[in-house]
Amino acid sequence: MKDSILVINCGSSSLKFAILANAGQKTLVEGIAERLGSDESSITFKFEGQKNVIQLEDGSHKNAVAHIKDWLSNHPIIESSLAGIGHRVVHGGENFSESALINQNVIDSIKECAQFAPLHNPAHAKGMEVAFELFPGLPQVAVFDTAFHQTLAPEQYLYPIPMHFYREHHFRKYGFHGTSYRYISQRLAQIAKGSDQQGVLVAHLGNGASTCAINKGLSSDTSMGITPLEGLMMGTRSGSLDPSLLSFISQAENISADAALDILNKKSGLLGVSEISNDCRTLEEAMESGDPRAKLALDMFAARTAKHLASVATTLESIDHLVFTGGIGENSSYLRQVICNHLKALNIGINSTLNENAPRGETINISSDSSNTNVWIIPTNEELMIALDTISLIQH
Repeated sequence: MKDSILVINCGSSSLKFAILANAGQKTLVEGIAERLGSDESSITFKFEGQKNVIQLEDGSHKNAVAHIKDWLSNHPIIESSLAGIGHRVVHGGENFSESALINQNVIDSIKECAQFAPLHNPAHAKGMEVAFELFPGLPQVAVFDTAFHQTLAPEQYLYPIPMHFYREHHFRKYGFHGTSYRYISQRLAQIAKGSDQQGVLVAHLGNGASTCAINKGLSSDTSMGITPLEGLMMGTRSGSLDPSLLSFISQAENISADAALDILNKKSGLLGVSEISNDCRTLEEAMESGDPRAKLALDMFAARTAKHLASVATTLESIDHLVFTGGIGENSSYLRQVICNHLKALNIGINSTLNENAPRGETINISSDSSNTNVWIIPTNEELMIALDTISLIQH
């Protein structure tokens, strides 16, 4: 029976992949091709508890996908179970409000959105073209990070700039992490009956971080904007700040606006403030050792996350649930505690014991008895959503 899906996440210099079976419930094999485009590129396969690393001949995306095809040739039972390929796509612009079966028009639309995601979208399109070449018989599906947020009202997604910029160039808020938010919304509906008719706040906190308000199952606001730079302070991104700062930085450093933007994208956030690391775990260790820079960076991250949770909450009729997800949201009890301390005015509180002892990788309610809002930790599963969308579109 053909019930397995190859999930591909193509970046500019990496390619993550996994083969999921049983409607996405079981991961058969997973891996990553890293440092693509360099002489040191390799691909790693994790299968049945074993890890196998192979050096790539030319370091191209095609070379990486060819190795996945070769691996499948050596595992014919898995190869024969493949029903299709699902691709994660960062930016779908206004063209896609849901996942889509891939044809040339879809690939062309993804390329057109490349101005908003110059590192990701060209790589996504390349991955699709290579997959069509190497797996000519398999249907393919594109799953867009931006699609879930196409339900935002104009007063939420438009920027207060001259309207011709939107009419002619489609400059607006798009939002990201949509596949994660869609998963969380559906998972919450399974464990908290009626939540699909309530108000839900979600903090997706990882190296990239954002917040989302979900009203009756639909996105009503989110913190990221036309690109992932808007909103929360992140691992290396500044998040929202006074736009004039871009000009001040370029003048002070005698660099171009693009170079200044690069600083805001790659050298700011937790890394820029702490001057230690963009990794939350490293910073928590440094903070526990008494480093004030690490504590400042983490406390700024928490304060800004709380601020953006409160901001998107204005689009809800009630705040019935708050969900923490993503690598930091699921694993940092310190940041969850500090974020919720900032939300006391909204009568959101957590049980310190439950928070500190929350088992990794499990769904748990950590609310305090006095909290007006149910506070949850729910591990996200974007690969599962991609696999389920792929199966659904192929079958229909």
